[in-house]
Amino acid sequence: MSEASPQTRAGFAALIGAPNAGKSTLINRLVGTKVSIVSHKVQTTRTVVRGIAMRGESQIIFADTPGIFHPRRRLDRAMVDAAWGGAKDADVVCLLIDAERGIKGDAERILKQLADVKLPKILILNKIDRVPVESLLKLAADANEVCAFDDTFMLSALNGAGCEDFMDHLAIIVPEGPFLYPPDQVSDLPERLLAAEITREKLFLRLHQELPYSAHIEVEGWEERKDGSIKIDQTIYIQRDAHKKMVIGKNGETIKAISSAARQELTELLGRKVHLFLFVKVRANWIDDPERYREMGLEFPR
Repeated sequence: MSEASPQTRAGFAALIGAPNAGKSTLINRLVGTKVSIVSHKVQTTRTVVRGIAMRGESQIIFADTPGIFHPRRRLDRAMVDAAWGGAKDADVVCLLIDAERGIKGDAERILKQLADVKLPKILILNKIDRVPVESLLKLAADANEVCAFDDTFMLSALNGAGCEDFMDHLAIIVPEGPFLYPPDQVSDLPERLLAAEITREKLFLRLHQELPYSAHIEVEGWEERKDGSIKIDQTIYIQRDAHKKMVIGKNGETIKAISSAARQELTELLGRKVHLFLFVKVRANWIDDPERYREMGLEFPR
């Protein structure tokens, strides 16, 4: 008789937390490649981005959710709703807390709300390389007083410390069952949406505080050429003429730099030459247009 094959496991782990807690950096680290854009600008992630990681005979699908904060505008509400929706659809909810910032503001509100979620919960303290051990232990104890976690992990998304133990734990607790995606797939993000997200990341990294986070990228054209390369036309939509001047820059220098950085990364990610053409347009009311929300994978809040 042949030896029985190991039982496979597959499940969803939602990463939630306050803006800039390090969720996108962590998911990229755990998956082993870039699946979610990263910038210093808050609320960079707008919808649930799934990254797929293999750990032995277990497949872990990470859901990188938008940062949870107190919403003030329609887009804010849509992003926060997407984050909680992603959490409640998962097999396990992982709350990421920036250990440097501690439990205050958004993190404190999330902890209190998470206490009512009837799912397995894991506390993750991030940036442990910047905080004394005594402070980490107190932070973990304080968080567990507000919300009872099944497990607590301390790690660094930036340098990888503690990530292996966290992955080993998830591989054990996800449900038994067949893989939900091909073992070599790392994300369920379509290439067109990935291309738009990469350009949005480069836009934010270049302008950071100068440009409101409500800038939006749409793929207007995608042509597979005979030589194997791709021609991509994208439009950067912003809400004011003043913002358009910022994005273009003096003599077009800013838009050229954004295009060059995005083109280089897309060429590496897609594994073929990319011809990227960027255009900038003002669309004053896009933030209230239901169609734009559908393109981002968000529910339009009434």
